[in-house]
Amino acid sequence: MLESCRNAQERWGGVHLLIDRWLQERHELIKVFDELKGEETALSRPALQRFCQVLLDYVSAGHFEIYEQLLQEAEAFGNTRGLDLAGQIYPRIQAITEVAVAFNDRCDQGDCLDSPGLHDELKCLGQLLHERFELEDCLIEVLHMAHKQTAATA
Repeated sequence: MLESCRNAQERWGGVHLLIDRWLQERHELIKVFDELKGEETALSRPALQRFCQVLLDYVSAGHFEIYEQLLQEAEAFGNTRGLDLAGQIYPRIQAITEVAVAFNDRCDQGDCLDSPGLHDELKCLGQLLHERFELEDCLIEVLHMAHKQTAATA
């Protein structure tokens, strides 16, 4: 039993650290977004470029690191409920990611500063990011925290 727990910790202990790092990146994204919103009357090119960089890093980490690890963990623990939930949530996260990437592609060089709809676009993006954070928290809760508890009792 102890060996089983040790194996689970070795296998999934890194997921916890990965999630912690990702949540720190989320905090940075929120901070940079709030700073950008604080410049609403005259957005600066450096602030917009910084936001785009942090935004792209965050959404990329979600798709290429976090979600993959969470799904592998759920599969290893036979968590069909979690996998079903992920199948329902993931398309919405993907749609929000596409909006974020499109914003980045258009604005990462600060070239969209003259766009008359930029402030509205940022407001909409902020609402979508808030929704994404809630969906991600749900995935973490269902796909990781349940397994963490299972590994601890094994």
